[in-house]
This record gives sequence, structure tokens and C-alpha cells, in this order.
Amino acid sequence: MPVFEYTALDQRGKNISGIIDADSVTAARQKLRGAHRFPVKIKEASDTREKKTSPGLMRRSFFTRVRQRDVTLMTRQLATLVGAGFPLVSALEALLPQIKSYTFNKVLARIKDSIVEGNSFAGAISLYPDTFSPLYKNMVRAGETSGTLEIVLEKLADIMEKQQALKIRIQSALAYPALMTVMGTLILILLLVYIVPSITAIFADVNQALPAPTLFLIGVSNLFKAYWWLILAALIAAVIFARQFKKTTKGRYLVDKMLLTFPGVGILIQKLAVARFSRTLGSLLANGVAMLQALEIAKNIAGNVLISEAVDLASKEVGQGQGLAKSLSITSVFPDLTIQMIQVGEQSATLESMLNKMADVFDNEAEASIMSMTSLLAPVLILVMGVIVGFIVLSICLPIFEMSTLVR
Repeated sequence: MPVFEYTALDQRGKNISGIIDADSVTAARQKLRGAHRFPVKIKEASDTREKKTSPGLMRRSFFTRVRQRDVTLMTRQLATLVGAGFPLVSALEALLPQIKSYTFNKVLARIKDSIVEGNSFAGAISLYPDTFSPLYKNMVRAGETSGTLEIVLEKLADIMEKQQALKIRIQSALAYPALMTVMGTLILILLLVYIVPSITAIFADVNQALPAPTLFLIGVSNLFKAYWWLILAALIAAVIFARQFKKTTKGRYLVDKMLLTFPGVGILIQKLAVARFSRTLGSLLANGVAMLQALEIAKNIAGNVLISEAVDLASKEVGQGQGLAKSLSITSVFPDLTIQMIQVGEQSATLESMLNKMADVFDNEAEASIMSMTSLLAPVLILVMGVIVGFIVLSICLPIFEMSTLVR
């Protein structure tokens, strides 16, 4: 069924816009009038899938990307409606007017039309991989197959809400150190480019050898003042090169390996990746997804190449009849606690719940580590900025002290 974009007037005469699905423009007008909306302009919306081949996709993708919190909210509401006895199509149709995101509204309308045409919910959302993750698609497919779609949607909403809550807490913890770093860097550049040259200019006419710290400060200041644009361009080029290098297979592997071996940060990244892997695998297994298929999905969601390779190797071992704990212990990527908890889960036939408990443990440990690191990071930044500013003040004051001794 076609989807139409419309501009209309409500009963108060206020302009409103949105999308509506109908067989034709005439049917769309009638449907809008039935909803007490008076159409001003109606046109057929272009298919989201067709945009994947359009030349302007790269420019529009940032602005048309569906936010995960919108998907999470929709999933929670859909689970409530389906659990209350609404048919899936009716539940999606009831949700459409509540979706504020224009792009997500169109995607959801297309999904509803696809289901009306006879496709499954999992098949419909698989057409939009940028919006719905492989975990989402496979859990929905498992829920449809087992007749427990409302339970699966509730579980998906819980998983996504936990991930977003953890992400928000991490971002909040890092916000203050990041702000201090940016402000400190800007102040330092201001000192070197504007303040220091105006102060050190008084030493130009003095026929006296300047101290080494002062000469170093003047040299750095002149470098920033004369070549600030070159330094900025070099930094931008380095960032672009790093991003492009990380997109390559070798680059991604080297970066992930370096991050895992980096002191302090490596353990944190390992805990977050293992928690993500464990929660995904546990949720998939609990909803009836086969072990090998669940491992294939969880491998792609781990977020680290080394861990993904370890899971891939373990998947091959499991396919040959080995246990999951023994298969994962072949590499040293997973912590010992992970292997032990999985082994206990396999022996007690509670692997799914054990994986979810392990994910909670590592999420809590990662959050505690981040809080302790950020609590130490702020004083360290203040100390570093104090040392730099103290060096600048000392470099300026040393020649003044020497001149005052000569005058005496």
C-alpha cells in the first residue's frame, strides 16, 4: 500500500504534517477528513529502501537516522499493545500517530504495509538493517515462531533500555573531564597565541641572554602564532586518517588489539564487550534461537574484533560437539570468571540465566571502573594544566627577576 506525505489543517486551523497509508490520493484525502484533518497538500512518499542507492544518501544519512531511543520506546509500547490483545497490524497503526520522528514514522508505515501484504514481522523489519539490529530481528523471528511475541518484545525493550541507561551514565561520567580538557586546551592556545607574545615582546630590546625556559616558550608561541592553521589542518588530517584506517580490516584489528592491551582501559573495554556478548547470547538462547545461530549473531554485536574472532572459533568448536565454556577457553580473550560461570550454567542447565547474570556483573563492574577513573581524571587534568600554566608564568618571570638583579 502506498504511503503519502501530507500537509493539513486540524480543527483549530493549525498546520500539521505527517504520513498516511492509503490506496490512492483520493483515499488518503478521505482518510484524513475522517480523522477531522483537512488536507492542503498530499504527495506519495519515496520508499526508504530506494534511498539507499540515491546520490545524496551520504549527506542525508546523519539527519535521517532513526535514534535507538525511539526504537526502544516503540518496542515497549508495541509489547504493551500486543500483550493487551491487539493484532500486530492494529498495534502498529495505533503507534504511527505517536511516532514523532518523520523517518521512523515512514519506516514503521512500510513495515505495517509489508505485514498486511503477508510478510512476517521479522521479514518486514529485516528490510531496515540500519534501524533494527540483527539481535532485534532474530528475537522477533523466534517470538513469532513460538507464539510469544509480546514476551520477546518486552525482553527486547528491557535489553535496549539497560544498554541506553549504561551509555547515558558513561557519557555523564565523561562529560566533565571532556569539558575540562576542551576548555583547558582553548585557554592554553589563547595564552600561547595572544597573551605570551604581548608579554615577551618587552624582552626584544633587552641585550641579555634569556633563560632556556623563556626561549622555549617564545619558540612554541611563535610556532603556534605562525602555523596555527597548519597545526589545525594536521590534526584534522590525522583524525580523518585514523577513522579511515580503523575502517580497514587490518586497522580495526590493530586498534582493537591495542585497546585491549592498554593499561586500565583494556580491562574496561573487555568487560563492556563481554557483557554485551553475554546479554545478547543469553537473550537469544532464552527465546529459542539455536546455539550456533545465536553465537553468530552475538559475535557481530561484541564490538571488538578479537572477541568476535574468539567467538567465531568457539562456534566452530561447539559445532563439533564441544561445550561452550571449553570452546571459549581456547583463547585468552574472555576472563576466567566468564568461563567459570558459563561452565556452571551448562552443568546446571541454567546457561541463559547465568549469561544474563554475568552481563549484569560486568556492566556493574565497568560502570564502577568508569566512575573511579573519571573521579581521578579531573584532579589529574587540573594538575597538568597547573604545571603548564606554572611553567608559562615561570618562563615569563625568570628574565624579569634577572633584570631586577642587574638594576640593583
